[in-house]
Amino acid sequence: MAEAEEENREEIVAEKKSKRNRKKQKTENPSQKEETQERKQNGEGKPQQQNQVAGGDHPAQNNNGGGSSKKRKQREAFPFGNYRNYYGYRIGQEVDEDPRLKVLKREWFEGKDCLDIGCNSGIITIHIAKKYNCRSILGVDIDTARISDAYWHLRKFSREHSGSSSTNVSKEEVKEKLKASKQIAHVVPGDGEEIKKEASFSEKTNLFDVVSFRQENFVDSRHSHEKQYDTILCLSVAKWIHLNWGDDGLITLFSKVWKLLVPGGTFILEPQPWDSYKKNYQVSKTAAENYRNIMFPPESFREILLDKIGFRSVEDLTAGLTGSKTGFNRPIFAFHK
Repeated sequence: MAEAEEENREEIVAEKKSKRNRKKQKTENPSQKEETQERKQNGEGKPQQQNQVAGGDHPAQNNNGGGSSKKRKQREAFPFGNYRNYYGYRIGQEVDEDPRLKVLKREWFEGKDCLDIGCNSGIITIHIAKKYNCRSILGVDIDTARISDAYWHLRKFSREHSGSSSTNVSKEEVKEKLKASKQIAHVVPGDGEEIKKEASFSEKTNLFDVVSFRQENFVDSRHSHEKQYDTILCLSVAKWIHLNWGDDGLITLFSKVWKLLVPGGTFILEPQPWDSYKKNYQVSKTAAENYRNIMFPPESFREILLDKIGFRSVEDLTAGLTGSKTGFNRPIFAFHK
């Protein structure tokens, strides 16, 4: 009798334990499923190694909240400045366009070949092409995900300017529409100057013929650029190169820019201030080590570019910069080769 009671007790304990395990599994699975769905929506698969340089700064990551979402945000780091939705943080909703566009001069871009180093999601690259009618502009960023974002934005802007209401317009369809509009502009009767203006506008909005993007680590890349450029931009990127590659990386950046510029070309630099370095140097061990050994603070960039690299003159564009979001009030310089 005792043995039977003991067996029953063990069966009851085993059944309770099994129920607890099933209950625990049910409470955990929705969270795990939610995290999996969230990662898929964000285009995440297997965790990627962060070996990327991209433009931009970002406020401190907000880890408020709970559950798997909190853990995911804590794991997600951007030690090279390759933030998602960077322009959403930098540009306020009340601003029509990036304030930096207002201080750029048309003659640096119109009909010129241009390069944007650390283009992130490509928004300012595309806006420059549209506003100033570049002959070509290449955006480079080592983060493959950001380059994917840039091409998504390029398709979006192309659809808008082609007048299409479809959300599934292909690249080929966009190009055909814009080529057709260009042909019409050339045959419209009237004053020759008006025809020229219409053709120019069509070329500006034919974004796939003007704008391109490429995944590239500009500092370490052995990729040989096929041509030189009239204008090169490096906007809020120098700090990330500096922190991750030290003074040597910074000098490499400046030297490569010099070699890629045509005589008389322009290098537009937006350096982050030293206070910004202090906020981000703990993002990785490499950054922290380089931060301690930096000998060339941002205040010395102007002297280095003029006296060491060889630029002949510099324009300080900062005074004309208005409407920047708090935390992004930075100097902008145009160095002329």
